[in-house]
Amino acid sequence: MSRLRVHRKAETIDALELTLEAFEPQPGPGEIVVEIHSAGVNSSDVKATLGAMPHAIWPRTPGRDWAGIVVGGSDDLKGSAVWGSGGDLGITRDGSHGRHLVLPRSAVRPKPGPVSLAEAGALGVPFVTAYEGFTRTGPPKPGEVVLVLGANGNVGQAAIQIATMHGAKVFGVARGPQPYAGHASTPVRMIDASRENIAAVLRDETGGHGADIAYNTVGSPYFEAACKAMAVLGRQVFIATVERSVPFDIFAFYRGRHSFFGVDTLALDATASAEILERLTPGFATGALKAFPIEKTYPLEQAKDAYRAVLTGARHRVALTP
Repeated sequence: MSRLRVHRKAETIDALELTLEAFEPQPGPGEIVVEIHSAGVNSSDVKATLGAMPHAIWPRTPGRDWAGIVVGGSDDLKGSAVWGSGGDLGITRDGSHGRHLVLPRSAVRPKPGPVSLAEAGALGVPFVTAYEGFTRTGPPKPGEVVLVLGANGNVGQAAIQIATMHGAKVFGVARGPQPYAGHASTPVRMIDASRENIAAVLRDETGGHGADIAYNTVGSPYFEAACKAMAVLGRQVFIATVERSVPFDIFAFYRGRHSFFGVDTLALDATASAEILERLTPGFATGALKAFPIEKTYPLEQAKDAYRAVLTGARHRVALTP
């Protein structure tokens, strides 16, 4: 039994001291032990090892997402295929990048049947983030217009899957002439931000209405365009940004009766994340929601290569397979 350990933050991946150490899981009251079969590597996992999360506790085992089999701590769950995620995992408590993970029983949920263990281990952060954004704005209603900026990113695709599952009319934005790369229940109109005016397209193709929800996965680069595209009573979600400060038209904001919502899934611990995954499970069970392609899997011994792949912009999901 072993797990990855990071003893101190590093400035670069090359400088990262990532060791594989022996680990004997010891569940406490109300805890279970999961044998990890797949653990996604998120950009936040890598950034945390590089010191981007000031509240991180050292030493620790990275990893927020996981899927595996219960092997200890609860006789009634033993042998069950389960999955989970959490903003505390890999940050303030040991995470999933190891062969076993100790968790509160409340932090696990049965894996959706159609989703493999390999796929389930790389779903948590994107879908939890997307769902939480729509929880804040209110779920998309049939016929509502949803604009997803950064449509081909992991959270962007998850947001599009959820929005089309609810019957929304979805527009996606990419930096170039890209088709939509993921699954959707209804057609997605892609907008090329390099040559099309985002707001003009929305107004023209929605009869002047605009976007009821703008899901901005990129932040500052699309802030102004998203604001101009919003309908009266429109809501905009932010999960990330490039620049912290942006020009803000207060007049347009209050005349449009707009609302802004910030989402930080690091604030959602493993139990809160499990509750969200439980709400998403029926969608995966029916096929309305689908898992992401896994670009490449790595053994624990090659974790640094996996981290480097994510940091340099892997197109699809990367996972460790302990």
